[in-house]
Amino acid sequence: MKAWIGLMSGTSMDGIDAILVTFEDRHIRIHATHTTDYPSDIRQRLASLSQNRGTPDDLGELDHATGSLFALAATSVIEKAGFPPASIAAIGSHGQTLRHQPDGSKPFSIQIGDPNLIAERTGVTTVADFRRRDLASGGQGAPLVPAFHKAFFSAAGEDRCILNLGGIANITHLPADNSAPVTGFDTGPSNALMDAWCLDQTGKAYDKDGAWADEGIVDQDLLGDMLSEAYFSRQPPKSTGTEKFNLEWLKVLLNRHPDLAGADVQRTLLELTAVTVAQQIPHFPGMTIFVCGGGARNRVLMRELQRTCSPSRIASTAELGLDPQWVEPVAFAWLASQRLSGKPGNLPEVTGASGERILGAVYYA
Repeated sequence: MKAWIGLMSGTSMDGIDAILVTFEDRHIRIHATHTTDYPSDIRQRLASLSQNRGTPDDLGELDHATGSLFALAATSVIEKAGFPPASIAAIGSHGQTLRHQPDGSKPFSIQIGDPNLIAERTGVTTVADFRRRDLASGGQGAPLVPAFHKAFFSAAGEDRCILNLGGIANITHLPADNSAPVTGFDTGPSNALMDAWCLDQTGKAYDKDGAWADEGIVDQDLLGDMLSEAYFSRQPPKSTGTEKFNLEWLKVLLNRHPDLAGADVQRTLLELTAVTVAQQIPHFPGMTIFVCGGGARNRVLMRELQRTCSPSRIASTAELGLDPQWVEPVAFAWLASQRLSGKPGNLPEVTGASGERILGAVYYA
């Protein structure tokens, strides 16, 4: 049976999750996992470059540096699994998104993490650059993981929603009627804004368990200003990123609310995520919302989602057999398998592409 590796680093820019898996029908067997954290200087440079603060040299150097770290993550998970590289069919590397601008006359999405380095240093064929073919065909290039959700998490006769709480939150509705179209899109900010504010105010990279937010109270005036953002009322297909929802966006709003305590701002950001998910998610009787991504570990966010999304039940993707941290890395391992099998990796009804497309460029070992 062929083995596959998935590599994922999201908009939170905190590190690279690597997983080595095998697929058998709808069963996923995990053989090893590994996380490679970004050094603080790399994370800071990535954050700066993602906000257009940098030079072409910075881009080139970071492409090489992140490519080296992605290769390290891959070799580490290979060693943990004890698999010879020759037994691994391919690595699916999402790369590190720097800018995602799918709208306008010249849409683009930039992921770095040189796949040539990954293939060269691991000796394993690497598939990367998954988003741009969907963009070329008129799609958003995101979200791509709904195709994986459909393949592994759908259930006839049961409405399910997969909620990924990464730097940006996105949803996939898997309808009870398997012949009905899947829907999916980015709802707005999740961890990225909360992490940015936490780092700015406390020096900590994130608010563990949502404890700091839980010390604050929601400021309804600030929340109202946030909810006036036009993105939230746009109809899908749509996707977004830290190009829009970043610390500068927040601080412009805070100019109108200069006396708020830091914890109150953090609690209001958390409420923004809970409310915008609830407002945009489809609601069906008996539907369960299965949560994945780093936000699944935020106890307060999970509590508030249960309130805002009621009567739908909030649960973890662990109930579906896959730990919340590893859903997206497994998805990119699967997308690599789709690419090498000559099968499409996008859902046009989700991304808005003109049709199904085979995604990813192949870098042979």
